[in-house]
Amino acid sequence: MRLIFTDLDGSLLDHHSYSFAPARPLLAELETLNIPVIPITSKTFAEVMTLRGQLKNRHPFIVENGAAIYIPSRYFKTQPEHAILEDGFWVLRNVPRRAKWQQLLAERAADFKGEFETFDSIYAASGAAGVAAITGLELNAAELANQREHSEPVHWIGSKQRKISFVCRLKEAGAKVLQGGRFLNIGGDVDKGRAMLQLRDLYHREASITEPKHCETLAIGDGDNDVAMLEVASSALVIRADDRSPPILKRSHDSYTSQQIGPLGWVEGVSLWLEKSNKYSN
Repeated sequence: MRLIFTDLDGSLLDHHSYSFAPARPLLAELETLNIPVIPITSKTFAEVMTLRGQLKNRHPFIVENGAAIYIPSRYFKTQPEHAILEDGFWVLRNVPRRAKWQQLLAERAADFKGEFETFDSIYAASGAAGVAAITGLELNAAELANQREHSEPVHWIGSKQRKISFVCRLKEAGAKVLQGGRFLNIGGDVDKGRAMLQLRDLYHREASITEPKHCETLAIGDGDNDVAMLEVASSALVIRADDRSPPILKRSHDSYTSQQIGPLGWVEGVSLWLEKSNKYSN
């Protein structure tokens, strides 16, 4: 069994245009090979639902940095334990809802007023147009981006030193703070790595796999919030960005950093992985 867990923004999707056009042929090939491409992203359920149609993707997906796993009902033979059926999906929720993190920011980050903006505050002041301006998204996409269920994105506008203090304050209050491509993500104690393994194990159960070595996993990402899954997958593909250094991994084996950026780097790295895994499977 082979599984691909991929970040979206800056990886499969271009960081600026959000296009995945270079990856279309390879995505179709992977579907033909019965290799699931599983989005694992900081994006919301609403955003991924729109993208799934464009990507022609029928597989499970993980949203808000591991906060919730969505599995199409009847995708597996049996409904996973603790999963709730909602809108045609078996849903596994790993952390509290968004309101908890909004309250924590209001109570614990008052000293930093004027040094950060949240999606919620931007939306309250300017609606979807405000979120669109800060993200570069189209208006409809910005509306979907604000439909968060388990976390609150923060746009930091203060100094680097104050940002360190801000992050420490929130961590002391019990929040997990992840740096994505553009925003800090404030949420619960979960990460993409744990959520990836959680879903991988459901695939194992479905296929009666008892040894992890019988399942190859490729994790793909470009940011610090991807490191957890990049470290625990069988293979890691780090996508190069045009505006920052790639995240640094502790692992040295089965790890590759693309030469090209965004979806071109995605195609580059996945093609190499596919060639390598095909050789081992023959």
